[in-house]
Amino acid sequence: MTTAGGKLAHVGRRWGWAAVLAVGLLLFWLIHSTLLSTQNPNLVPALIFFGAAVVPTAFVVFVAGRRLDFGVGSFLVVTTALAGGAIGVTIAGLLEYRTLLLMDFLPMDAVGVIEEAAKLIVPLLLLFLIRDRHPGDGLLIGVASGAGFAVFETMGYAFVELINSGGDLTAVDHTLALRGLLSPAAHMAWTGLTAAALWSAAARHWRWRPVLTFVVVYAVAVGLHTAWDSFDDNTAYIILAVISLSLLIVTTHWLAAPRRDGARLAVPR
Repeated sequence: MTTAGGKLAHVGRRWGWAAVLAVGLLLFWLIHSTLLSTQNPNLVPALIFFGAAVVPTAFVVFVAGRRLDFGVGSFLVVTTALAGGAIGVTIAGLLEYRTLLLMDFLPMDAVGVIEEAAKLIVPLLLLFLIRDRHPGDGLLIGVASGAGFAVFETMGYAFVELINSGGDLTAVDHTLALRGLLSPAAHMAWTGLTAAALWSAAARHWRWRPVLTFVVVYAVAVGLHTAWDSFDDNTAYIILAVISLSLLIVTTHWLAAPRRDGARLAVPR
C-alpha cells in the first residue's frame, strides 16, 4: 500500500521541475524589476545567472523525475553540472582558440567535435569512480554536464551582449530567453545522448558493438551541433530542436522500457 508520504514524494519527483521553473522565473522577474527601478548595476550578475540557469536547471530536474531508476544522487548531479560546465567551456574555448590559430579560421564541424568532446570529460571521469554503471545514470549525468555548459556559455554571450549594446537590457533579455529556451534541445540533449551511449559501452565492458553505437551517437550529436551553428534561421532551429528532443525522448523510453517478462531492461555489468 502506498503511503501519503510516498505519494507526495512521487508527485514531488514527477513535478518538481515545474516548481523549480516557477520559482526561478519569479526570482528572475523580481531581479529584473528591481534592476529597472533602481538602475543598480550590482544586480546585473544575478540577472544574467538566473536568466541563463532557470530553464536548464528545470530540465535537469525534469529528466531526474522520469521513470528511470537512477543510481546517482542529487549532489553528484549538481557537482557534474558545475564541474562539467566549467571544465567544458574552458577546454572547448582553449581548443577552439588553438584551432583558430592553426587554421586561421574555425570550421563549424570542428566546433561541434570539440564542444561535444569537452562536455563528456566529467561523465568520462565519473566512469572511473562509479562501479555500478547504467546508461540511465549516464543520460542524467550527460544532461547535467550539458546544462552546466549551456549556463556558462549563455552567461558569456549575455555579458558580451551587455557590453556590445552599451548596457541595453532588452538585448540581454533576448539573448537569455532565446538561449535559455533552446538549451534543452541543444547542449543538454546532445550530451545526454552521448553520455548514455558512453556509459552503455562501459557497462557492457567496452564490447565492439556498444562502442560502435557510442561512435555513431557521438557523430550524430556532432552533426546536429554543426547544423545548429551553421544556420541562422528559426525554422531550422525548430526542426533541429524537434529531432534532438525526439532522440532524447526515445532513448529515455528505451532505457526505461520493461522486458516482456515484466522486469526492467537490464544492462550487463
